[in-house]
Amino acid sequence: MDFDTGNTAWVLVSAALVLFMTPGLAFFYGGMVRSKNVLGMLMQNFFSMGLVSVLWAFVGFSLAFGDGGGWIGNFDFAGLKDVGNAALQLPGYSGDFALTIPVIVFCAYQMMFAVITPALITGAIADRVKFAGWAAFLGLWLVLVYSPVAHWVFSPTGWLFKRGALDFAGGTVVHINAGIAALVVVLVIGKRKGWPREAMPPHSLPLTLLGTGILWFGWFGFNAGSALSAGNLAGQALINTHLAAAAGMLGWLLTEKVKEGHATTLGAASGAVAGLVAITPCAGFVGGMAPIVIGFIAGVVCLLAIQLKFKFGYDDSLDVVGVHLVGGITGSLLLGFFADTKINSLGFDGVFFGGGGALLTDQLVAVGATLVFSGVVSFVIAKVVDATIGLRVSPDDEATGLDTTQHAETAYNLGDFGSMGRVGA
Repeated sequence: MDFDTGNTAWVLVSAALVLFMTPGLAFFYGGMVRSKNVLGMLMQNFFSMGLVSVLWAFVGFSLAFGDGGGWIGNFDFAGLKDVGNAALQLPGYSGDFALTIPVIVFCAYQMMFAVITPALITGAIADRVKFAGWAAFLGLWLVLVYSPVAHWVFSPTGWLFKRGALDFAGGTVVHINAGIAALVVVLVIGKRKGWPREAMPPHSLPLTLLGTGILWFGWFGFNAGSALSAGNLAGQALINTHLAAAAGMLGWLLTEKVKEGHATTLGAASGAVAGLVAITPCAGFVGGMAPIVIGFIAGVVCLLAIQLKFKFGYDDSLDVVGVHLVGGITGSLLLGFFADTKINSLGFDGVFFGGGGALLTDQLVAVGATLVFSGVVSFVIAKVVDATIGLRVSPDDEATGLDTTQHAETAYNLGDFGSMGRVGA
């Protein structure tokens, strides 16, 4: 089979960009936790690169993209069987959806999505999770939640794909999926000791801003790479991604300034990520000023949404629910209004482009199905792990910090330095 070498090269580069997002996420989250937990946060994210990659090769890719019907794949590609065969065609990828890249490249690219999605959950449960419990939850969640939802939405044989729901790069599969899982795990493990009475400020906002920059950079591979080609659609997705991030930052900061009287660096980082989250399902289906509108709305809505944790009393440590769950829902539903077949003929027109309410209805179904399935199964997994291995560290270990109690390390060994930064000073 002949493949397009330009498209193949672009998707290979995009896979690397998406993998780079996971350490970026680690720094984004790591800067926001207290210093005694920074290595714990980094480790939870980095560990996903190890465990999820291996599970994806064993069974995840096959469950997501095998032909087992509308609800789940099968085991045809378990252990990457035949995936390296250049003549292989994935089920459903024919006609307009035929791949112009080798299946092994597509598998690698999708692996990086699988790696970062559960890593998003770690921000909500920061400061109090037992590493062994997280490892068990991570593996089970990849197989039982992520792979089925990826099949529903990304595979042409999936029931939501066939229904007509659109998700260019993971509004439902990645952000809503991880966001609702984060919420239910938070409900299972409970609040951090002292929250919300005690202030728990970020220990290193420069790390958070560094992580934001890496995420923004990597997101070009996340969204533009999802075109699976190096052409106009990838260019459209790339500029949409950047404009939405920029507008999300502005929307968040403007609202923050009006509400709180200050525009903060943390707000700038969070607003940019909110814009990136919201444009993810839309990136290859909208054009013109739509990404700016979508990003700006997401920046405002997500800032307001993070206040819900104080109203309802759930301790979402780093605002995963407010940014990823709410941002994912916002983008997925706004796509029902802004989708334009002039941008992508394989999509459908939204309300503002003469499509009526059909696409919006399909988007609502996709959002609802992901919320219910991921929420219920994630809750069951969390309860089982908590009842067996345990999800939460002891109160003493939480007070001491995850770095030393879970990993016997410390991020900042400053004991040998005096006040002037010299040994023995």
